[in-house]
Amino acid sequence: MRVEDTLHYPVPPADVATMLADPEFVRRKIEATHAVSHELDVVGTADGAFTVTSRRTMPTTTLPDIAQKFVGETLDLRQVEAWEAPRPDGSRAGTVVVEIVGAPMRLTGTLSLVPRDGGTTETLAGDLKASVPLIGGKLEKAAEPAFMAAVRKEHEVGREWFSA
Repeated sequence: MRVEDTLHYPVPPADVATMLADPEFVRRKIEATHAVSHELDVVGTADGAFTVTSRRTMPTTTLPDIAQKFVGETLDLRQVEAWEAPRPDGSRAGTVVVEIVGAPMRLTGTLSLVPRDGGTTETLAGDLKASVPLIGGKLEKAAEPAFMAAVRKEHEVGREWFSA
């Protein structure tokens, strides 16, 4: 299943990258998704290439019954965002992988930060895939709203970050 979203921040890409590479921001966005527990690691800095790896345990109470049957009361998510160094215009490209540890579901995609309208447009484009015969499509459709809600929550936390 294809997933896409475009977000806008009122600051230049360098400022967005600094936020994305800040462990405090990563902690805040994870906590905003109601994670039961989490771990995070940031390698590199926003001045160059950097990678953010997080692992969080999430309750499954908001997932449809079909998804809960596969994962139980909680699930462990592992997310890796790898950002390239900035280009001369300040834009950046990156990749993202989100997997449910121990379950056959994974999102792989691309990320970008582009200067636009005095701020930054962040774009996510990826494929959400459940490798389960016969019901994989149903699992993808069940997981997509929760995944997109997490993307929007990250954006909300980011906008709050810049308004503080």
